[in-house]
Amino acid sequence: MPIALFALTIAAYAIGTTEFVSVGLLPIVADDFSISLPAAGLIVSIYALGVTFGAPILTALTGRMERKPLLILLMLLFIAGNILAAASPTYGLLLTGRIFAAFAHGVFFSVGSTIAADLVPEDRRASAIALMFMGLTVAIVTGVPLGTFIGQIFDWRATFWAVALLGAVALLGIAVLLPGKIAKAPPATIMDQIRVLGSGRLLLVFAMTALGYGGTFVTFTYLSPILEQITGFSTSSVSLILVLYGAAIAVGNLSGGKIANTNPVKALTGLFLAQAVVLVIFSFTAVNPIAALVTLALLGFLQFANVPGLQLYVVELAREHRPGAVDTASALNIAAFNLGIAAGAWLGGIVVEAPGFGLGATPWVGAIMVVGALILTYWSGVLDSRTSYATAHFE
Repeated sequence: MPIALFALTIAAYAIGTTEFVSVGLLPIVADDFSISLPAAGLIVSIYALGVTFGAPILTALTGRMERKPLLILLMLLFIAGNILAAASPTYGLLLTGRIFAAFAHGVFFSVGSTIAADLVPEDRRASAIALMFMGLTVAIVTGVPLGTFIGQIFDWRATFWAVALLGAVALLGIAVLLPGKIAKAPPATIMDQIRVLGSGRLLLVFAMTALGYGGTFVTFTYLSPILEQITGFSTSSVSLILVLYGAAIAVGNLSGGKIANTNPVKALTGLFLAQAVVLVIFSFTAVNPIAALVTLALLGFLQFANVPGLQLYVVELAREHRPGAVDTASALNIAAFNLGIAAGAWLGGIVVEAPGFGLGATPWVGAIMVVGALILTYWSGVLDSRTSYATAHFE
């Protein structure tokens, strides 16, 4: 793999830490600002919404910029957002800092995915995307547990200061490792960008992404209180469990890239089915420490295994249906990932507060979202088969 991919991975590590570390900090933030647990969950959903709306818009606005200066500016914005979050005296300013960091996140991954795919031969594109997203998974293995530990020992603000420092390291990595000239697609016209949203095929995949990826976040957002209040683990044990969960995610991400290289639709169908089943199982195993850990390892594996396949599938369909706006389509899929996170976190908050539901109901509610993605994946595969048949018989 080209060394430039490792520069992208380093930046993804910093971004992944700030995105997911809030999951381990929810109880601490809620206590500090004297707010409810679902209200504290806004630091997850507001970040995801910032990526959702910031990714496509800012990617379009920066389409003519050279890739390396753009990524450097994005990391500066990311650092500023985390400094604001760390220094914020009010919950409102904390959310504002999260939004700034989210804007950088959205553009980075939309542009980074296409750069990663173009740096390698065609049969290794999904693996290249998986390597970049490996930064996210390594962040969950090490950055999130460490950030949670820092927040528990010192203060949640110390965690965001540490993330800002990680951003500075990532900035240095991009400046040193990324080549000065990076090939980029011609900037999409406004009409090309609008036509992406007019493509039924692409909209179908965006919906698959939002439902399939977001379903796990109904539970993952509230994983810390689930482990403490339902499973019975101590607060200090949560950081160690997040290491196990993150390790499973890392294995799943790399495995998902290899599985999806040749047939992303077939891979996604199997992964979504397994993900829904494991979420339902966790509804029953959450009360038993050993069974819960085994189920969480499986769930962690599946949570990121679908990411490379979904991103590759969008790039492939965009090149076929909207070749003038591949970057925009990639950005919209990053937005779909984060729309799923926002929807999952929001739905999880509703489930937690709903009479008769609570924390224990979040896994099976998330499974319903994933089943929706499974149905859409099957339908997309049917449409692909029809297109292939028509091409073979009428050309």
